[in-house]
Amino acid sequence: MSLTSIDTSLRSVVDTFGRPLGSLRLSVTDRCNLRCKYCMPEPEYVWLPREDILSFEEMATLAGYFADLGVEKVRLTGGEPLLRRDLARLVRLLRQDRRITEVALTTNGVLLADYAQELYEAGLDRVTVSLDTLRPERFRQLTGRDEFSRVLEGIESVGKTGFGHLKLDTVAIRGFNDDELAPLVEFAKHYQAEVRFIEYMDVGGANEWSLEKVLSQDMILDLLGQRYGQIIPVPERGTAPAQRFRLPDGTIFGIIPSTTVPFCASCDRSRVTADGLWYLCLYATSGVDLRKPLRLGTGSDAMRDMIRSVWGGRRDRGAEDRKALEQIGLRSGGLIDIDRLRQDPHLEMHARGG
Repeated sequence: MSLTSIDTSLRSVVDTFGRPLGSLRLSVTDRCNLRCKYCMPEPEYVWLPREDILSFEEMATLAGYFADLGVEKVRLTGGEPLLRRDLARLVRLLRQDRRITEVALTTNGVLLADYAQELYEAGLDRVTVSLDTLRPERFRQLTGRDEFSRVLEGIESVGKTGFGHLKLDTVAIRGFNDDELAPLVEFAKHYQAEVRFIEYMDVGGANEWSLEKVLSQDMILDLLGQRYGQIIPVPERGTAPAQRFRLPDGTIFGIIPSTTVPFCASCDRSRVTADGLWYLCLYATSGVDLRKPLRLGTGSDAMRDMIRSVWGGRRDRGAEDRKALEQIGLRSGGLIDIDRLRQDPHLEMHARGG
């Protein structure tokens, strides 16, 4: 079936709250070369069986089914996606589908300098690099690895290669990096990038999250306002997770306030793990197995019907549900018990693309 043969009316699928299926986060591996305390703090993990990991062809096929139903943006995630060999080949496969208007990558940057050029040539549109601190010793404390210089090399390579719209994602943690907000803004300016501060989220369960560690959107704006003066909200947001703001000199930065100001009402994204489990929400504790029917040879119409039916029944508002627990004093720790995390490797954030 050709890429243009699907009736456009079939591509308009919405969930029970009217949210469209517009964005797909595709995890290509659960492995990572860092051990960030907010994502992979445990010393050992149970990895997904290699035979269960989807091939690039299988991933592209699934992405095509999602594109049939309205998905236009695909973001490659992990774990650390650059650990997956020959990732540029997947980018080229996705780029063959003209309905997918954007293929982006989120990376920790450690291997980015090695692969930026080939990814750019393959058709990758945008890169987001996770950068939580500008202090090498603090980076080592957070990640358990001494790779800060390689991350900087990766960020340098983005501009040299020709990518535009570089974004830097910073998980803002109260008492850890709250003294680096302005330096990170200035760092982003230097690279013509946009920094996005992400509120510390209580996803997974091994990350020792607590509400006291959350640096809220209001706190971030107050701290930056003390440095820069009046900060003006940028009104356009749409389905993007970040609220954007403008400094007096015109610099734009973003805040993703998932913990204190959830954006569930406009969320159009879902996640497929490296072994083909489809999660409708980052907070979801169960997913839909797409690998099994795909490998059993289920027809394209049946695959689309399944995805359409599942999304059509979606009621997930995970961040809002977690927020509601504050009212009754039950939002005190991680989402999932640590013993359950060890039994099911899909439940920690590194396995589902963050």
